[in-house]
Amino acid sequence: MRVVLRVSTDTLKADTRKMPKLATPLTDIQPRTAKPQTKPYKLTDGGGLFLLVNPDGAKYWRMGYRFAGTERLLAFGKYPQVTLSEARDKRTEARKLLSDGIDPSQAKKEKARITADKAANTFEKLAREWHSVKLPTWRASTAHDTLRRLEIDIFPEIGAKPIAEVTHQDMVRTLRKIETRGAKEIAHRLKATCARVFSYANQLGIENRNPAADMKDVLKPAQAGHFAAITADELPAFLTAMNQNDARLFKPTRIALHLMLLLFVRTSELIETPWSEIDLEAGEWIIPWQRMKRGKLVVNPDKTNHHVCLSSQALELLRELHTLTGGGKYLFPNQRDHEKPMSNGAILMALKRMGYKNKMTGHGFRALAMSTIKEKLGYRHEVVDRQLAHAQKDKVASAYDRATFLAERKKMMQEWADYLDTIEQGGNVIHAKFKSA
Repeated sequence: MRVVLRVSTDTLKADTRKMPKLATPLTDIQPRTAKPQTKPYKLTDGGGLFLLVNPDGAKYWRMGYRFAGTERLLAFGKYPQVTLSEARDKRTEARKLLSDGIDPSQAKKEKARITADKAANTFEKLAREWHSVKLPTWRASTAHDTLRRLEIDIFPEIGAKPIAEVTHQDMVRTLRKIETRGAKEIAHRLKATCARVFSYANQLGIENRNPAADMKDVLKPAQAGHFAAITADELPAFLTAMNQNDARLFKPTRIALHLMLLLFVRTSELIETPWSEIDLEAGEWIIPWQRMKRGKLVVNPDKTNHHVCLSSQALELLRELHTLTGGGKYLFPNQRDHEKPMSNGAILMALKRMGYKNKMTGHGFRALAMSTIKEKLGYRHEVVDRQLAHAQKDKVASAYDRATFLAERKKMMQEWADYLDTIEQGGNVIHAKFKSA
């Protein structure tokens, strides 16, 4: 049996009105030829995408959509900078986000925020931030030198780049530029510094590849950083040069050189010494731990006062010096400002005048004493090491050294002074008998 369904024309028209109207996709020519009108109007492409044409002729891509029951609008840019094809790609991406339950407007804002953060987080900005964080743990000289080297060699090359965009090639080019001028040691140090800055950024959640971390074979090996120092065999010539140049040096500078040779303390420990540390009557010089190298550490400072152990020759020089500078604060006041100590460069300048530029340094006196006292006078390494105030392996060892080695160190320092006197007088130091302390 055949069944015939009859539907009225009115019913068909009503159903058609209920169906969503499908937009006809735009052609390439339509956006290009759209003319401005007195009021803004739209050219729709479907899927919510349309071109808004303003009375001033400007054309903008927009997409209307619903999210969480609310009508919203998404901007895709200006035509013709954004083509029809590109606008459709952006619509596809937005629809994919909507299908995943993500509001494309919020996703766009988050992307813009991340991009802005990347642009703001330049290498220089993060390097300075890292430097300020480390500042309390460094000595003032370390902090100054670290930042100064970054400002001179690194910031001009990569400082303005977002840290995430600094490449291995950037680092290689920057470091080799430093290496080319002969500063191999500085190049290696800055490589390590940069690696720490990249690591700091990563710890903050600012992702980067730390291109300075794995560069073992890129730079030429830096030579071991030994301070220039003469050997025991060169002592006679050095003492002769010192005596011949006495007249060319300020008397305090001459005494400072002799004390460096006799006492082999660090240069800063000598020139920054106030007279309050010296007991001329008792013949003692005790440097408070706060002035010692390891006492200045922010983390676990060594709070051990250092007994310098004065020989009779050193004490005689100090008494002579007291007649010259004893009325002031420092043993070696600055020539221009007596409220400040002598400059670090004064010792190096004196050595230069003696003809020992690049052959001897303030630290070289320590290396000379260490090797000569062990080899020529036969003292154990531990005794000399303690007189040099080097770090001890542990607190027990340090306490043992203070208790056991002090008398031996006093004897050693007197024998060292007598040894130098014998050389200066042209005697046979092998068979000489040194005075006991």
